Amino acid sequence: MPDHGHRHGPGPGFRPPWWPEGEAFPPDSGEQWRAARGRFLRRIALGIGLFLVFVFVVGWLGAVFGGGFHRGGQGGRFFPGFWLIPLLLLVGFLIFGRAVRRTAGPIGEVMDAAARVAEGDYSARARVEGPPDVRDLARAFNRMAERLQTNEEQRRNLLADVAHELRTPLSVIRGRVEGMADGLYEPGGDDLALIGAETTVMARLLDDLQLLSNAEAGALRLHRERIEPGELIETAEAAHRAEAAERGVALRTELEPGLPTLDVDRVRIGEVLANLISNALRHTPAGGAVIVAADLDEGGVAFRVADTGEGIEPDALAHVFDRFARSPESRGSGLGLAIAKSLVQAHGGTIAAESQPGRGTTIRFVLPALPSDAR
Repeated sequence: MPDHGHRHGPGPGFRPPWWPEGEAFPPDSGEQWRAARGRFLRRIALGIGLFLVFVFVVGWLGAVFGGGFHRGGQGGRFFPGFWLIPLLLLVGFLIFGRAVRRTAGPIGEVMDAAARVAEGDYSARARVEGPPDVRDLARAFNRMAERLQTNEEQRRNLLADVAHELRTPLSVIRGRVEGMADGLYEPGGDDLALIGAETTVMARLLDDLQLLSNAEAGALRLHRERIEPGELIETAEAAHRAEAAERGVALRTELEPGLPTLDVDRVRIGEVLANLISNALRHTPAGGAVIVAADLDEGGVAFRVADTGEGIEPDALAHVFDRFARSPESRGSGLGLAIAKSLVQAHGGTIAAESQPGRGTTIRFVLPALPSDAR
């Protein structure tokens, strides 16, 4: 079915998770680096031009002073100022050579470090020295190398985590199948149901990984539509009302009036709210409360899911949005909050967590609102 009027992919303000904190994305579409490259080339051209002019002037002086050389019966003599010409040439070559070394040396450092990175040594860094533009080049290369090193470490950690997560269900399935083959278990409904449940766990894990990978790569297809924040809140609350009642937890909503319209994927943002509410309910004891709220924020709408549960320790709080980060008693895959963060960022929003042990946790994410003339 055609998707009329809907935008796909990352929205305005999308920021990949691997992009360094404190740096704008996108980086001014390369304008800053094009300007720096232009300045560098102009300086090189100016330096070469000045050197050529210097050589020309010295040559001209030589031609003029050469007229002061005249012969006599005993030989000839030079005009006294003529001896300054080779001295000027020597000084000029020394100054120009020093300038070339100050530029070529640091650029050579960057080239050597680039060769090491190309061979797989992502720890290679270039020394930051030389003229300002060359120092900027070295800093940019070092940031790129650091980014590559971080991505490589994340890739290795992801492979290790996936292998660890798949090992348990595969071991259960293998044990049951081998037991049936050896006659230890009679093929029956319970054993087949257990195998089916474990395959469901693996399928869910793989689906979550694919969703997370697409979102982090900016390749997630978003079916955007205009929707009121209150509708998202009400839908999420209604879907978890029965679970909250079963757990003995009060589920309340708070909605600031007059909130602006959003342009989001209803299903994806619904997944974010569902994940946050489910986490809050699981970690809130009976008699506690979970609040789902939306209020006005500068440039958008802030959604907030707060609970009165056990809270999160400071060391763990810094990693709640990492892949496979979970508490010891958690039975999930540890991908829920990582997916929530990626989905929010795919909409051009931000997400953060606050918590105090024993006093509950609050997850807050902000989504940009439609401009007033587009509502």
